[in-house]
Amino acid sequence: MSCSHYKITLSSRSRGFHIVTNEILTQLPDLPDNGIIHIFIQHTSAGITINENADPDVRVDFESIYNKLVPENMPFLTHTMEGPDDMPAHIKASMIGHSISIPIINNSLALGIWQGIYLCEFRNAGGPRKIIVSIMS
Repeated sequence: MSCSHYKITLSSRSRGFHIVTNEILTQLPDLPDNGIIHIFIQHTSAGITINENADPDVRVDFESIYNKLVPENMPFLTHTMEGPDDMPAHIKASMIGHSISIPIINNSLALGIWQGIYLCEFRNAGGPRKIIVSIMS
């Protein structure tokens, strides 16, 4: 088994849930016949997950739910130095997670027909996001 690692920068996006499947794939070499791809985001205020890639309302609903679960300006938060969106962003990122793994079959990600890779941007101005992609074959 071999393993290769790639550092990728995702473009800056507004707060919300964004499909980044193609942006990731275009920055990688051709995928092997079979293997596993592991994607890790190097930030504490953004997450990465897999979900619906067809209806954009799903991403809007995700944003609404997470903002209701973890709103800004909660009076008991003590980590407020970086703005009202920062600590809620850390909490949301921990809820979503920082990595995903996907099987590679026949040179393609084995995602379901309605699945895409999401960048979950929880800061109002998070900037470009760095990810590490490991491909095991």
